[in-house]
Amino acid sequence: MIRVDDVLIGAVRPLGPKGIASGIAKQAVDRQIRLETLGFVGDEQGDTRHHGGPDKAVHHYPQEHYAAWRDEVEAVDLLARPGAFGENVATSGLTENEVAVGDRFRLGTALVEVSQGRQPCFRLNLRFGVKDMALRMQQSGRTGWYYRVIEPGLVAPGDALELVERRAPDWTIARLWRLLYVDVLDREALAAMIALEHLPERWREIGQARLQRGEVEDWDRRLKGE
Repeated sequence: MIRVDDVLIGAVRPLGPKGIASGIAKQAVDRQIRLETLGFVGDEQGDTRHHGGPDKAVHHYPQEHYAAWRDEVEAVDLLARPGAFGENVATSGLTENEVAVGDRFRLGTALVEVSQGRQPCFRLNLRFGVKDMALRMQQSGRTGWYYRVIEPGLVAPGDALELVERRAPDWTIARLWRLLYVDVLDREALAAMIALEHLPERWREIGQARLQRGEVEDWDRRLKGE
């Protein structure tokens, strides 16, 4: 059982020199808050085509990663507290190596299910003032993960995050990351990933496209905003 250190939400605000709409700047709450199918009440996304939705309702980021980032980037003030990466849930004691697709957790009174790892985008570059921050996150494997909400409920800082069911324990977020960004054309692994019952359709499409074309999709638009 893991303790939830912080629950964070954010409204859409202008981000970067062009004022791109983004909800990445999130603040910790000090009260119980409702978690619905599309996320926490009061949490917003500036680009609902690529952010949010049922398969990305809640973003969880391990606090263990902050120490490494403080050694690697200069945004020390931003990294002084949870929320630097736009996460909704901050904990210690659980990382991408332990969490797998399809894992179900009791989060407060809500029930959530791990759906996918994060695919970082260029908004992180603007958030940190580091031109390749999204690429750095992608290469590091320190991406965090998303939940879909199976049962809405109430969540507060200090609540327990309790694992209640594992349905694909071999498919950790770390394993998915390696397949997506390191062993990118491992055909056997891609076929196995596609067959995962709990995988979001977008990730299934990525795997199918790689198998059919024998090449990897272009990441520039997501990572650089181009």
